[in-house]
Amino acid sequence: MDPQGRTEDPGLAAVARRRAALARERADRAEAAAERHELLARKPGREFHTQIARTHRRTAECHRASARLQDDFALRATAWVGGRGTQPRFMTVVAEECGTGSAAVTLLDTEQNQLAVAVSDQLSRTAQDLEYVLGEGPGQDAAAGYRPVHVSGPEIAARWPGYGPSLVSLGISSVAAVPLRTQDSCIGSLTVFDPRPGDVRPAHLTKVAEALTRIVLLDPDADPDLYGGTDVRAIVQQATGVLSARIGCSVGDALALIKARAFAEDMSPDAVARQIVHGDLKLT
Repeated sequence: MDPQGRTEDPGLAAVARRRAALARERADRAEAAAERHELLARKPGREFHTQIARTHRRTAECHRASARLQDDFALRATAWVGGRGTQPRFMTVVAEECGTGSAAVTLLDTEQNQLAVAVSDQLSRTAQDLEYVLGEGPGQDAAAGYRPVHVSGPEIAARWPGYGPSLVSLGISSVAAVPLRTQDSCIGSLTVFDPRPGDVRPAHLTKVAEALTRIVLLDPDADPDLYGGTDVRAIVQQATGVLSARIGCSVGDALALIKARAFAEDMSPDAVARQIVHGDLKLT
């Protein structure tokens, strides 16, 4: 218990601090390796070590960014009163690092199907559900094109005829997204909504995305669940199978029906899926 009478959650805070310490150790090792290769690069005919050094420097930066995110989350977890109230979200820390209050991470399969989502707040969740239902948006574009996306103002509705007007109706006037890239693939995207103008820098967002990619996939202590903040769309997948068998349609058509119903009723796809699985909703 701290001097103010609050009880620290020993789980979240301790794990986040440990991961931050490990990230700093990895950064130190990468920087030491970079220094060795920079020395080797000074020798005639060994200039190729310069590129190796740059790779290690970039890796070190990524680990340092990861450590900052973990440290910030540890502070929030420490302030969380004994498990009471709302558990802190790791994505809230990510959003603040990106200069906004609303950010979302989506994890995709090789066919760009959304497998899971983690959000910082309800606004980003609603926006991400719209992208999932409508099949278009910044996160999908960033992942499919392996490049950053930044759209604002009237261009939002012009670029995404279905998604854009719905996003604007939420009061969002600017959106940016970057892919979560591995060496030879893309596992998803990071999307930020209404970031501060000075923080919409592809290089900065990419560094945050690289840190997230390590946190959820590449590090030895990777955490795809992001401290319990990742929502796997398992209920939607289950409902798709149930509906497909019930009405005798393909899985793709069943998913399209669920998404259409969610959009028409202004509900989340997860809510529609739960009704189907529980037998409370019949779609024909």
